Amino acid sequence: MEILRRKADLRARTREWHAAGQTIGVVLTMGALHSGHLSLVEAARARADRVIVTIFVNPRQFNNPEDLAKYPRTEDSDAAKLAPLAIDVLYVPDPQEIYPEGFATTVSVAGVSSGLCGGTRPGHFDGMATVVTKLLLQTDADFSFFGEKDYQQLQVVRRLVADLDLKTEIVGCPTVREEDGLAMSSRNLRLESDARRAAPVIGRVLGDAARAISGGGDVAATLEAAQATLRAAGFDTIDYLELRGDPDLAPMQVADRPARLFLAAWLNGVRLIDNLPVTPV
Repeated sequence: MEILRRKADLRARTREWHAAGQTIGVVLTMGALHSGHLSLVEAARARADRVIVTIFVNPRQFNNPEDLAKYPRTEDSDAAKLAPLAIDVLYVPDPQEIYPEGFATTVSVAGVSSGLCGGTRPGHFDGMATVVTKLLLQTDADFSFFGEKDYQQLQVVRRLVADLDLKTEIVGCPTVREEDGLAMSSRNLRLESDARRAAPVIGRVLGDAARAISGGGDVAATLEAAQATLRAAGFDTIDYLELRGDPDLAPMQVADRPARLFLAAWLNGVRLIDNLPVTPV
């Protein structure tokens, strides 16, 4: 595994690979890698001839400076986790490789970015879309792999790739969960012991609500009951618990077509998100 920090060095390597007729898969991360990330790397290895993993904690997608400051930075342990997977390049760009002096461009995606995390984290998706566009261009990837846990992010990336005529195929991969059902996230590292024991209720509540709505249950009443359960379990604030169409993410009051339930809630100062599909019977 080669560790590169300059886009010129990365591009030299990707030119060699493409000249040899090899395909490139990339997994974009902010580090603090867990099994969910590693499952994306394994999917990339199965699909592409060469694999790049990127680590860049992107300041432009944090609307809360404190959240940015607390985000774990664990490059050495991340590299150790990647070593057995035989990736080709770990790209850890210096900040000026992403945002050089005078940088003045923002990629903004309308529609699927509205509401949900787009509503509660102003500017988040603009920052995410901008850095994803830059990294897809810098890596010259044929495939890029994203987890469905961040489902709104996945739809935003698919939209920007289609709209900007980028060549990269975006591949969605299933959410990876802990044994107790909690969706894997780098933020889970910040949960203290009591909060970590309470956190899995988020998956159980979503599962119960998805089954109830799929079976014809009233959407508003089901979501109200789910919120009450979350508050009783210790969740401080619920940013949203909504039914949205899939894949357009339009708000829905009646489950009359394929949809997803989306949830973001705070537990002892840590924001957790999850989602599950809803398929009407």
